[in-house]
Amino acid sequence: MASPKPVSLLFVWVFVHTWASYMTNSPTLIVMIGLPARGKTYMAKKLTRYLNWIGVPTKVFNLGVYRREAVQSYKSYDFFRHDNKEAMKIRKQCALVALEDVKAYVTEECGQIAVFDATNTTRERRDLILNFAKENAYKVFFVESVCDDPEVIAANILEVKASSPDYPERNREYVMDDFLKRIECYKVTYQPLDPDNYDQDLSFIKVINVGQRFLVNRVRDYIQSKIVYYLMNIHVQPRTIYLCRHGESDFNLVGKIGGDSGLSPRGKQFAQALKKFIAEQEIVDLKVWTSQLKRTIQTAEFLGVPYEQWKILNELDAGVCEEMTYEEIEIQYPDEFALRDQEKYLYRYPGGESLQDPGQTEEPQNSFIVPNCAQYMPCLTSPCLVSDELPYLKCPLHTIFKLTPVAYGCKVETITLNVEAVNTHRDKPSGSTAPSSVHLCYCC
Repeated sequence: MASPKPVSLLFVWVFVHTWASYMTNSPTLIVMIGLPARGKTYMAKKLTRYLNWIGVPTKVFNLGVYRREAVQSYKSYDFFRHDNKEAMKIRKQCALVALEDVKAYVTEECGQIAVFDATNTTRERRDLILNFAKENAYKVFFVESVCDDPEVIAANILEVKASSPDYPERNREYVMDDFLKRIECYKVTYQPLDPDNYDQDLSFIKVINVGQRFLVNRVRDYIQSKIVYYLMNIHVQPRTIYLCRHGESDFNLVGKIGGDSGLSPRGKQFAQALKKFIAEQEIVDLKVWTSQLKRTIQTAEFLGVPYEQWKILNELDAGVCEEMTYEEIEIQYPDEFALRDQEKYLYRYPGGESLQDPGQTEEPQNSFIVPNCAQYMPCLTSPCLVSDELPYLKCPLHTIFKLTPVAYGCKVETITLNVEAVNTHRDKPSGSTAPSSVHLCYCC
């Protein structure tokens, strides 16, 4: 039987080059649509971080920022009246300036996706954007957020708009009243996407009532399918996520990496303290995730609640260096040791993995996650990190990270349960040369 022929490196290079050229030569403009306080900016930022995370250079262009630069002092909702001709002229000019910045981002900064974050509630404005995209050979994908739930709208106004630069030092009652009137100004001219007639040939997704229903129309390529998949799986409503590493293990005590050792006596003490902590939080719809390794499973079993095992949360596979100490690796594999110190994020153990390898996950609502590897924790806790920072953030044992999504990011609290543990952190060596151009973005 003839042995299989090796894959042609030329073929692989041509395939990768062609895909990269396709992405570079066909930028995508994601256009947000919807009345104010419908979560458009929240979705735009989350989507942008996700696309950057999977390696597609993406940037948000928020029209509110341009408007505040053009009009330094916001007075009232009257600015948004459709019959305020002077204001309408300013708003259109801001849109044109933002679109020119989109063009500069694509041509000068090699951006592949631009997110145009604005209300874009009229066909006139959307046609202006479509003409701009046609002139520059951009693909366009619309994301419309539709919400008629008064509780969701009110909560969004209080959480997001009360801290907006439009309302410095003003009470909640004034903010609510003025913003509701601003919404009414937009409603006068709002023309939702029409999938049956006027907009039937456009590519878009409607997100209805923060994800209760979706309407998807004419998804045309891989990137658009990724956008749809992500938007159909993100959590728009508030929830809290808790993260911690497993309890101290026997291998932690002797400085060995990898392996499948069990908990040390102090690790078991931490698991008991963790059980008490979770009970005190009174978490509704609690879901617990662990890796498939013994130390995380033992930690979860102390909790006395159901848990799910996920292979993706397993510790980084160290290949030939499994169950070795860093001192042993330096002696037996000095070249590998040096390479890892130079580019820790990109480095792949022989026969093992790199930090770049694991896929991305979306957490279920109200989750407690016990990942196995300290170096995965920054990926989950930090919304935007560059690759040379991520592997060296401290994620100590016996520490809980509480993640609470807020308007434009994620609040991270650190909780220590006062159970001693060995220090497993290894500081960044001098002379490390990890390239800072690679960005990791994970939005909780």
